[in-house]
Amino acid sequence: MAARKMAAKMAAEMPDSVLLRVLALLPLRDRLRAARVCRRWRQLVQDRVLWADVDLSPHKLSTKILWQLVRHRLGDSLRTLRVRGALLAGGRERLLTPALLAALAKRCPRLTRLCLAEADLRLLPYESFPDSITVLELSRCEIPAAWFCGSDAQALPRLQHLVVRKVPAFSNQHLLNVSSRNRLRTLTLSGTYRVTDTGIQSAAPHLEELERLVLRHCVVTDSALHFIGRHMKHLRFLEISSTHSLTNMGLACLAALKCLETLHLDHCNKFSPDAIAALCRALPQLRNLKLDGADFGDEAMGKIQASLPN
Repeated sequence: MAARKMAAKMAAEMPDSVLLRVLALLPLRDRLRAARVCRRWRQLVQDRVLWADVDLSPHKLSTKILWQLVRHRLGDSLRTLRVRGALLAGGRERLLTPALLAALAKRCPRLTRLCLAEADLRLLPYESFPDSITVLELSRCEIPAAWFCGSDAQALPRLQHLVVRKVPAFSNQHLLNVSSRNRLRTLTLSGTYRVTDTGIQSAAPHLEELERLVLRHCVVTDSALHFIGRHMKHLRFLEISSTHSLTNMGLACLAALKCLETLHLDHCNKFSPDAIAALCRALPQLRNLKLDGADFGDEAMGKIQASLPN
């Protein structure tokens, strides 16, 4: 009993700034429960700082609960929202609707980052998403064939950063649609096996402002590296992990990326140490080199290390 009184006294004597930091560490459900402790805590839970980055992904939500959060908790301080649907759990209810997204756009005009996981987006038009969004992350979602299109370009999100992980439906056409309508600065495609050389070729002229590119488990060959080197001159970070055929010839195409600072290559036994060393010498800004699957021996690795300009 004495310990409880001591803890309550210490909490009462804490300044608001310290309590806000503590509340920020709590999961959303516990944070909402903390609002019932006393009037002071209820006011602190409503502080804008706690509602700038909201992660709802650990919770099983219904549309009704999400509506309540949008109406009563989320506001103009919200910058990042993470939501998980029930696609992989066999749920039939669609968590997001055009009406809910419209309310979210109105209530949260500063929302810039939206992260969706396991969401069924087949009946949710891309143009219904808030136009304030510049960062979109899709993980294990279902999307229709004509997504990333819209009848009114003014109403579409102004994406600068796109992350797509394990979305089997994401195809070459999706890549072309999103790249031709947005000035992307970063692009991550992971487990999107329908993205091929043809998609990279079509999208590359629209990705000339790209600074970061990650291609994991996409069906790309030397041809894709050719178009990356030809068009994406502003790349500073490049990661390529492909289970398909990449050769020294394709690797040489990356020598045109004079701004490149970080290079991450997987399945490196497909490349010769001399080809990697030659590429390093051709990249004046290269500072970080990661070679996964490399088994070249100490002498070859020493030659590669010596070729790094920085």
